[in-house]
Amino acid sequence: MSDGTTPMDALSEDEFEKLVIAELDALPDDMVDGLENLIFVTEARPENGSLDALGLYDGIALTERDRYGFGELPDRIILYREPLLAMCADLTELRDQIHITLVHEIAHFYGIDDDQLHELGWS
Repeated sequence: MSDGTTPMDALSEDEFEKLVIAELDALPDDMVDGLENLIFVTEARPENGSLDALGLYDGIALTERDRYGFGELPDRIILYREPLLAMCADLTELRDQIHITLVHEIAHFYGIDDDQLHELGWS
């Protein structure tokens, strides 16, 4: 487009959230069945305003929990809309990147670090 915008700029927050839910629903059952006390949220950008981070796992990985239980605030997986939109040229690419980001952040929930994810081809 001549005004410097891309078709992805027109994607609303609600449409983005629906894409995230659809990709979450498409993940294999064995990946999501063990997710307890965890919520998924979308935000425009990370707190620092950067477009570098696509997502964040905010919590205590299963491998690091000892006295974690009832009454604990839920862990969160956050997907950042603006950075994801900025890196994707179309909806197909956006869906793929949402999927990859969800898998990456869920892996952190299970205690898999960035080095292991890189070895597995997910980072």
